[in-house]
Amino acid sequence: MIKYIIVDDEPLAHDVIESFCELLPHLSLEKHCYNAMEAMQYLNNNTVDFMFLDINMPKLTGFDFLRTLTNPPKIIVTTAYKEHALEGYELNVSDYILKPFSFDRLVKAINKAISEVPKNSAIPIVSDGAQQKSRLFLKGDKKYHQIHLDDILYIEAYGNYSKVFLKDEMIVSHEKISSFEGLIPCDNFLRVHKSFIVAIDKIKQIEGNRISIDSHKIPIGQTYKSNISNLYNS
Repeated sequence: MIKYIIVDDEPLAHDVIESFCELLPHLSLEKHCYNAMEAMQYLNNNTVDFMFLDINMPKLTGFDFLRTLTNPPKIIVTTAYKEHALEGYELNVSDYILKPFSFDRLVKAINKAISEVPKNSAIPIVSDGAQQKSRLFLKGDKKYHQIHLDDILYIEAYGNYSKVFLKDEMIVSHEKISSFEGLIPCDNFLRVHKSFIVAIDKIKQIEGNRISIDSHKIPIGQTYKSNISNLYNS
């Protein structure tokens, strides 16, 4: 399970975040913390993958609390105050979202946090002890699908949507293809066309202006040819 805590002095904020997260599989709420001191005590004895953190709390603000942590989990700031965003990113937070926020916006923030979690974290691994897999949640067909990045073959632009081709299925996602560049790690995914992103380790062949992945043929855009040549000239 992917573990998280909520640090906020407003009970209503806890209710909203928890109700949204309950709709996502494999997320486990470990602790409700209503001030920074309570969260500090919990983190001294426990580890989580990420936490939702409010800024304006009594006694110790969220950012001052964050500065006390030597090895903090990934942070999703949830606040009503946009003016502190720059300070948040200077503290290396994963995302900064403004209250009130939508379910979609929260899922994007969670995707970012999960994609940044180190490989030796508490993200579940497959039973045979193979390498841990990063994952994200995609909205498609009125549902949220949990996708293992290792299962993605390629992504194709589809108007304001995207088609995500997996080993065994295809999902029409509500994300634009440009959004995926911020959601998936660049070390194994490459933009090869204005309408296509491919998984590098799934490439079977490169011939002329085409890439073969399984039985699929993906075009190479003129402005992206240097990206491809870097693969075999490095």
